[in-house]
Amino acid sequence: MIEWIAKGGAIMYPLLICSIVALAIVLERGWSLRRKKIISKTFVIKVEDLIRKEMISEAITFCKMNKSSISNILLAGINNYGRRREVIKEVIEDAGKREVGSLQRYLNLLGVVAAISPLLGLLGTVTGMIRTFNVINLQGVGDPQSMAGGISEALITTATGLMIGIPALAMYKYFQGKADILVLDMELSSFKMIDLLQKKDPRTMTLSQTVFNDE
Repeated sequence: MIEWIAKGGAIMYPLLICSIVALAIVLERGWSLRRKKIISKTFVIKVEDLIRKEMISEAITFCKMNKSSISNILLAGINNYGRRREVIKEVIEDAGKREVGSLQRYLNLLGVVAAISPLLGLLGTVTGMIRTFNVINLQGVGDPQSMAGGISEALITTATGLMIGIPALAMYKYFQGKADILVLDMELSSFKMIDLLQKKDPRTMTLSQTVFNDE
């Protein structure tokens, strides 16, 4: 491995940094974008059941104990229990925007790594060929071994750039698609919750609803 880096020349060092960054992001996003960490079906069903039973304080406590993204969104809505639909929808959308940002964290950086790695490899190819032509200019083509260093540098950096860029691009697209699916699922669950949280007819409101409205 060290010999491979040495033969690739100076361009191998930024490529090595790109590979480390890409691997770190892939591991972090793979851990953070687990469905049970973002939106648990069991959790959502439990919250809906508590709201239907008008156990609002229990629903708030349950959401606070859960560290998932959907719990933060639902908690924002539950804290506005009994208000007008427009108000609840607005606070849920605001909370949702914050959570969407957390789902897409580092993905742009991964996309940048996927884009620049092959370009760095191409740059290494150019510098390697320049080195080769300089050798030819000074020594001619009579000694192939003297040209091997530049050609080796060109081929190694190209291969390394592609080996980093292709998987990074694939994982970028994968995580982006996964984040989009999770966002859609959270939106469906959130807007379903609005109907349970919106302001009821005052003639049918319970004492607990009145207390929360006054707050």
